[in-house]
Amino acid sequence: MTAMNPQIQAFFDQATGTVTYVVYEADGADCAIIDSVLDYDPKSGRTSTTSADAVIAFVRAHRLKAVWLLETHAHADHLSAAPYLKQALGGRIAIGSHITEVQQAFAKVFPQAPGAGHPQREFDYLIAPDEVFAIGALQVRALHVPGHTPADLAYHVGDAVFVGDTMFMPDVGSARCDFPGGCAATLYRSVRGLLALPPATRLFMCHDYPPAGRTARWQTTVAEQRAHNIHIHDGVTEAEFVAMRTQRDATLDMPMLILPAIQVNISAGQLPDAEENGVRYLKIPLNAF
Repeated sequence: MTAMNPQIQAFFDQATGTVTYVVYEADGADCAIIDSVLDYDPKSGRTSTTSADAVIAFVRAHRLKAVWLLETHAHADHLSAAPYLKQALGGRIAIGSHITEVQQAFAKVFPQAPGAGHPQREFDYLIAPDEVFAIGALQVRALHVPGHTPADLAYHVGDAVFVGDTMFMPDVGSARCDFPGGCAATLYRSVRGLLALPPATRLFMCHDYPPAGRTARWQTTVAEQRAHNIHIHDGVTEAEFVAMRTQRDATLDMPMLILPAIQVNISAGQLPDAEENGVRYLKIPLNAF
């Protein structure tokens, strides 16, 4: 398989700060969609597909065939639109194989999750660390980058890496590590592994939370991160990073959508089944965290 650099189209969701990517070789070729968003209004409980429909329109306009619907991890800040995209475009919903650890961590709180007799809520495919797979002529290597959660993957395609929630833009820093199975020391090692790639390697963020006065951005390079990332630039030791991350995480509120998002996203983006009255319900556990 010939290594080549991908074409990349980004879609930024202002409400959650999430970036969805369409990755492909050329018009008319296969593509992958990474970290899709199902719009969800927590005040009304309404879902909508505006964000996903924009992705669908792009895929169809460029005559692309969706072969993969990839998640970098089980997100805590938005709901995945992967099942909706699969219905519209096809493709397999995939995530890192360590997702089973995250599912087990939440099994007592969300018993409707995979493993409770709902095979339709399983992912189509679990990707092993360092597994190599294809998006048409593009070669993808799955890099296991735990720390934020045990299941995080980054996807390395040509000169581009989709880093998930390992790090953010240099002026924002790094991901929190206080979720179940998270570990600041592990995240430090994962990020330093990514920053050992060639300096010109393009890094694509899963989120951007821009400081005041800056518009949203989601593309940087290894060289830029090594020089300027406020949390983990060259010269920051593991001990210094762990101390900073531990202190910082203790001050952070839980993400607004974590309870809806986790129960959906560990179930491959599938919404709960409708109850006898025909209505679907997300469950909010009381005093469980």
